[in-house]
Amino acid sequence: MSSVAERTQHAAPRSRRRRSAPPGIAAVASALPARVVPNAEIGARIGVDSDWITQRTGILERRHADAHVTLADIASEAAERALSRAGVDAADVDLVLVATATADDRVPNAAPLVADRIGALGAGAIDIGAACTGFLSALDLATAAIGSGRHGAVVVVGAELMSRVLDLDDRRTAGLFGDGAGAAVVTPGGEGEIGLIRLHADATGAGAITASQAENLVRMDGRATFRAAVARLSEVTREVTDAAGIGLDEIDLFVYHQANGRILSAVGERLGLDPGRVVDSIATHGNTSAASVPIALDGAVRDGRVGPGSRVFLGAFGAGFTWGGGLVEWAADGG
Repeated sequence: MSSVAERTQHAAPRSRRRRSAPPGIAAVASALPARVVPNAEIGARIGVDSDWITQRTGILERRHADAHVTLADIASEAAERALSRAGVDAADVDLVLVATATADDRVPNAAPLVADRIGALGAGAIDIGAACTGFLSALDLATAAIGSGRHGAVVVVGAELMSRVLDLDDRRTAGLFGDGAGAAVVTPGGEGEIGLIRLHADATGAGAITASQAENLVRMDGRATFRAAVARLSEVTREVTDAAGIGLDEIDLFVYHQANGRILSAVGERLGLDPGRVVDSIATHGNTSAASVPIALDGAVRDGRVGPGSRVFLGAFGAGFTWGGGLVEWAADGG
């Protein structure tokens, strides 16, 4: 087996390649565990029926990873699919960013493991901790890294195994979360040009969603989270579109964090959006935290709702509180 130094030396030349085109998403992909967990399974444990969960969350089922599956496994799977779709060789990746709150261990972080598994040998590798806003935060960092000319291709992954931090006897959270990963390959000239992204935080709401080191289980004040999420997502949508000089009617699709079906509906109503322009995929995935935006975006690309000429708004809200929004516009000619 070759040494780490030999592998890194072999990979080094790829980091010298630069282009001046604007940063863009070259491809997105997702990966989900095989095991489907329907509401009936959750409801039987907490003493409610399936409809009780659906009415409060919009969720019908979610995926939970089997015990042998690691965060690095599912994150790498999504990253490899995205690289394949983008036609980018892992040897040309300069930086791997993994947004997660559920890494397999405190050390090593997830990103170095993912970089190694996908073959991005010697690439920079960083974990991003911003809860459900993590993917959008990582996308902003990737955009800046490429826009500065310091990096070429960047792999951005949002991945979570939320089932590992769930109290399955807690009615407030047991039916809400699922596992999954989504990834984007960001390159100079990627066809989904990344525009303005705005990120915010307000720790006065930090106690509403927690997972302490001592307990390592998610605890949530649902009412406080609902109110804050609807307000902040609505605000940042208007903030970004106003700053970009475009109207809400000029956005083809809104891809928000899939936190709760009621939150998605409330944001849409507050902004006067046609429900058909708001992605709602929570029914089959649940809340996958940092993975939810890329999973939802991948679904929209695959079902044809995002394609050449599409202007898309990405928005997320999570523990901290953290939140943000951004614009991505696909080239009209598809490239």
